[in-house]
Formats: sequence, C-alpha cells, structure tokens
Amino acid sequence: MTHDAPSHSSLPPIAESTLVAAARQRQGTALPVWFMRQAGRSLPEYRALRADNTMLEACSDPSLIVEITLQPVRRHHVDAAILFSDIVVPLRAVGVDVEIVPGVGPVVAEPIRDRSGVERVEALDPSQVGFVSEAIRGLVAELGERPLIGFSGAPFTLASYLVEGGPSKDHARTKAMMAGDPQLWHDLCARLAQIAGTFLRAQIDAGASTVQLFDSWAGALSDQDYRQSVLPHSRSVLSSLGHDVPTIHFGVGTGELLSSMADAGSDVVGVDWRVGLDEASRRMGGRVAVQGNLDPAVLGAPWQVIADKVREVIVRGAAAPGHIFNLGHGVPPSVDPDVLTRIVELVHDEAPSIRENEGHTA
Repeated sequence: MTHDAPSHSSLPPIAESTLVAAARQRQGTALPVWFMRQAGRSLPEYRALRADNTMLEACSDPSLIVEITLQPVRRHHVDAAILFSDIVVPLRAVGVDVEIVPGVGPVVAEPIRDRSGVERVEALDPSQVGFVSEAIRGLVAELGERPLIGFSGAPFTLASYLVEGGPSKDHARTKAMMAGDPQLWHDLCARLAQIAGTFLRAQIDAGASTVQLFDSWAGALSDQDYRQSVLPHSRSVLSSLGHDVPTIHFGVGTGELLSSMADAGSDVVGVDWRVGLDEASRRMGGRVAVQGNLDPAVLGAPWQVIADKVREVIVRGAAAPGHIFNLGHGVPPSVDPDVLTRIVELVHDEAPSIRENEGHTA
C-alpha cells in the first residue's frame, strides 16, 4: 500500500510535521516517534525537579509543566512533546477531592456510588484549568515546529477511579453500577464526557496540535459492554472537538475492542503490545492510523534484542494507513533513558528504508 505525501507548503509548519502527517494518513516513509510517559520518573532531571512538589502541585504550576514537558524533548529528540499533567487534573478542578498517593495512584476521598454522588460532579469551565492553558502557550512558543500533544482521561477510566475510589484490578464496583443502574452510569459518564471534552478543547485552543484520549482501563470490558456503556461517551468527547487537530484514542488490553474503539471517531488508535500493528489495523478495517506498540518490558533487554523488536514494530506498522511509533504503554520508571534515545535514533535512521521496502513512498 502506497501513501504519497502531498506538498503542504501553504500550511503552518506543525501541520506538516511527521506526527500530524501520520495521523492524517499522509506520512510516506517518515515515521514519527514519541513515548507515553516520556516526561517523568525515568528521568533523573525530573526526579530532581519534583523533589519538593507533589504530583498535583507540579501539574498546577505552569513553569513546572513547561520544564517537565520539555525535558524528554531535549534529551531524546522525540518528534512530539506530550503535556505533563494527569487525568485527574480536571476532576480536581471541578471540586472532586482526589489525591495522587505515591505508589498507589489516584485516591478519591468520597467515591461515587449513588445519585447524590453523581450530582456532585460539576461541569468544567475552561477558566478552572487556566494554568494548563498558560503552560501550553509557553510550550508552543518553546517547541516551535515540534507538535505538542494534549490529553485527557476518557469517561470510563475517569468513572472507574470515581466509583472504585482508587485503582482497581477488577473494576467490580464500576461494572456493577454499569449493569445494575444503567441510567446512573450514563448520567455519570455524560458529565465526565463534558469535563474531558472541555479539558481537551481548552488545550487545543491554547495551542496543542494533537490530543490523546486515554481510556486506560477499557480493556477490562467485553466488547458488548464497551459498545453499550462506554463507546457513546468516548464518541461524544471526540465529536465535540471537531477536526481542528488529529485525535488519538488509547487503552490497555483493548485488542478485542479495537474495531469498536475505531468507531469512536479518532484519527489514530493506540495499540498495546498484545496485538501486532498489522493485525490491529486489519481488525479496524484499515480505517485509522495506529500508534505503538513496543512492549515496555523489552526495554530492559540487551540492545540488539530491543533493536530487532523496534524494527519488527516498524514493519508491522507499515501495514496500516498511518503509523506513529510508541510503546504499547508508558515508559517504566526503571528504564535507562539512554535506551529511549537510541530507539529514537534507530527509528529516525532506519524507518524510512524499512517503510519504503514495505511499499511506502515519500
């Protein structure tokens, strides 16, 4: 399959970036690369900067957001920056009492289990996340032609934290509400869709040139449950954004949900490491670009093993109508940052010839 990249000299530089071109299915042989959680725990400069701040304090300080977002760009020379933030930031902005507990994750003081709990979840106004917009404006000025990716948690994943009260292995309370009180569930998710959509729109208005919707825990669901109880709300978020910038939709363990996730309306679907990108694209009917999907666990292997796995991902990704290289989940905190730098170099050096051999032309 050949995808010619037409001339876009009349468009602003970011619109011509390899990331945006891949998302729009016009990338040719170039392959953009960035990493989920590229800003954060794996970087010693990040740990030094965060020594005196909690996670949510850092996510609320525009100067810290800018610096932490830029750290991996300077170090790894990735093709995009992703905003340093957290999916609970907009929840806290609307008054949800949530803290990020080290070693645990988001913990909600008053879990939502009934109608009164749902009624406590208020609509988000962009002014409530003005510190994020301020940071993005600063980042866009610093990044120049390099795209900035904004993000939000998807309604299901946000709901799972609110209903469970924190991280969960089985999401039992969440599934029980979904099945036992569908109206309450849909009312909660509708409110969360408004929050997610408003949060993403604020980021786009401030200058983000791509946004990612993280439905991190959707893989806990059957396809039927996903289609009935989750898909409408994810679609609502994505459709509210229009087509100003490309959108990416990602979840973990979602191999059985890929076709349904593609129906939500994003330009790109992120794929974890459990399904090859060629098979993932086949399951989605070749309708969308793909992102991924090197297994993060491989990052601890010898370099030659890593390099061969990277090349395999590039080959499989060439079967899709667009490909953004990434991991199949976030960067582990224990990874050697130099490994990520070498992966970026390998992708930049070798992907064009590999993709050309697979039938893509510049």
